[in-house]
Amino acid sequence: MKRRFLARIRVLPAPRDGTRGWLIAGGRVLPCAIGKGGMTRRKREGDGATPIGEFALLALFFRPDRHPPRPRTGLPARATRPMDGWCDDPADPRYNRLIRLPARARHERMWRDDALYDLVVDIDWNRMPRPLRGRGSAIFMHAARAGFTPTEGCVALALPELRRLLARIGPRTRLVIGRDVRPLPAPPVLPARHRGPRGPGR
Repeated sequence: MKRRFLARIRVLPAPRDGTRGWLIAGGRVLPCAIGKGGMTRRKREGDGATPIGEFALLALFFRPDRHPPRPRTGLPARATRPMDGWCDDPADPRYNRLIRLPARARHERMWRDDALYDLVVDIDWNRMPRPLRGRGSAIFMHAARAGFTPTEGCVALALPELRRLLARIGPRTRLVIGRDVRPLPAPPVLPARHRGPRGPGR
């Protein structure tokens, strides 16, 4: 039986908090963290903002030592390695690309001690036909920190929710960030005794 994937995933701003959002996937509405600079149409390297627009989802990177077997997804998937990095140095010709470490250029490590990059979806921001210097790099969908603290421009979900979402993402799925500016209403606040255990978050 042919698997059916989502056509679109939407990320909308949360009410009263410019660093939080709601990710809408099919009939599910999930809390997420966005950039500490909120959402922007004028993304620049280091501004901490999440770019507004509609994007392809290019590939999944996963930690094989923490997520065996290969996660279920319709995206191309690649196991990360300890020598993997991502160049975020606008002066380097490999800007906004996967690189091999060690490297002199400024970069992020894809193999991290925390769980943030255990599952990383590569968002098609500033990539084709070639990256523009200073327009932002390493824009991913990844696991969130506890408390959903802001990201540097990425979209971050609780790790269990991200894992479930991956199974519904395929090569034609599009991520729409901020196109619909109408915020969703805040979910009801349950009494403390009804709240479930806190999961990972950023």
